[in-house]
Amino acid sequence: MRLVMKFGGTSVGDGPRIRNVAKLVKKYHDEGNEVIAVASAMTGITDKLYEMAQTAKDTCNISEIEESFAEVARRHEAAIADAIDDEAIRREVAGTIGQRLSELKNALAGVCYLGELTSRSLAYIYSFGERMSVPILSGSLRSMGVKSVALTGGEAGVITDSRFDSARPDPITDVKVKEKLLPLLKSGVLPVVTGFVAANEKGTITVLGRGGSDYSASIIGAAIDADEIWIYTDVNGIMTTDPRIVPEARTLPVVTYLEAMEMSYFGAKVLHPKTIEPAVKKGIPVRVLNTFQPDHPGTVVLMKDESARPNLIKAVTMIKNIALINISGAALAGSPGTAGRIFTALGKEDVNIIMISQASSEFNVSLAIEGSQAERAMAALQKEFSEDLASSITCNNNVCVIAVVGERMAGSPGVAGKLFTALGDNGINIRMISQGSSEANISFVVNKDDAQKAVKVLHDVFELNKL
Repeated sequence: MRLVMKFGGTSVGDGPRIRNVAKLVKKYHDEGNEVIAVASAMTGITDKLYEMAQTAKDTCNISEIEESFAEVARRHEAAIADAIDDEAIRREVAGTIGQRLSELKNALAGVCYLGELTSRSLAYIYSFGERMSVPILSGSLRSMGVKSVALTGGEAGVITDSRFDSARPDPITDVKVKEKLLPLLKSGVLPVVTGFVAANEKGTITVLGRGGSDYSASIIGAAIDADEIWIYTDVNGIMTTDPRIVPEARTLPVVTYLEAMEMSYFGAKVLHPKTIEPAVKKGIPVRVLNTFQPDHPGTVVLMKDESARPNLIKAVTMIKNIALINISGAALAGSPGTAGRIFTALGKEDVNIIMISQASSEFNVSLAIEGSQAERAMAALQKEFSEDLASSITCNNNVCVIAVVGERMAGSPGVAGKLFTALGDNGINIRMISQGSSEANISFVVNKDDAQKAVKVLHDVFELNKL
């Protein structure tokens, strides 16, 4: 098989974990598979890099930056010692990491002196997490006798536009990745590639934004026509709900691409929706597996669920920290362009609308957005509608969004009735309802105090513990 195996930050969180990943990758390589490994930064390093960059920009507090820098250096030096046995390889990798640390220090100094942090500078600083973890993983593999090379995403052929901190791949990426990686695979070399980190056509470093390492793996897997893409995390696949809320939550053996995208959007943290896109186009299965329980079958994401008896409902998800904004007034009724004005006003402030609902009377429009964006959203809407349409704009920050997801809900009568009856019988009030055009989810807003109860009730009533 031709496999792309991606490992998240917890999987490569320190030297022993990197060594564990190397053993796992080596196992599949030794079985005759063509393997590409994609790795994230070590746990917490990306956050630490961001903190240092912000400190450099805002205060140029040298002692604070040096303290954080020393911590980053110590963690990587310890990882090299723990993950790599061969002394010559250890020295080589230590030299590479030393060079990277020197480059990072220079970048932070530049931000400090200028008092400015551009998206290009931030992407460059972010990139050091992966650009230091990947040489260590590749070195660990080489110390175990596996021919391996460490590559940045750009070096591997992942070419993007120049939106530096949230870049999108250029169509030429497929060609470039094939040209770079397929000859390595044919010669028995195991490439270890930085997740999240890529480059534009001029070779300037870019990063792929949220979920970037998974996205990198999917881009590479699609480009080389991988048989499967394996996403290793610290959980046993995609679950029917958050096991911290419902201990009886089960791992879903199969979900469809559409279901995975809906779950991701509505709070499931295992996969980001962008991750699915390149794989969807090629029909490549994506497996979500646990690095620390590698024998667990996890979840496979496919175009279509061919199971003999797939459930109507696959999962119940929850998004916390939501704000519910209501725009109401008699002048809203029959006024063309109201929704467009709402979207435009919020779009200018980079406010993302999670859900929208309008009463048939047209007197009320309700929006669910991220709580952190509530202040910006309210200011934008009050400015837009200060004179003409809306008599009232209110915001409630004490709510959560709940979604039930299942592709087979489409065209199946009775699901909504069963859902709302269960919530009503348990005294849970619904503040807003929405259903996507795909009919693969029903989402609604409830008070924060009722949210966990709602998840438990629906998980029970749809018997998700029996999947």
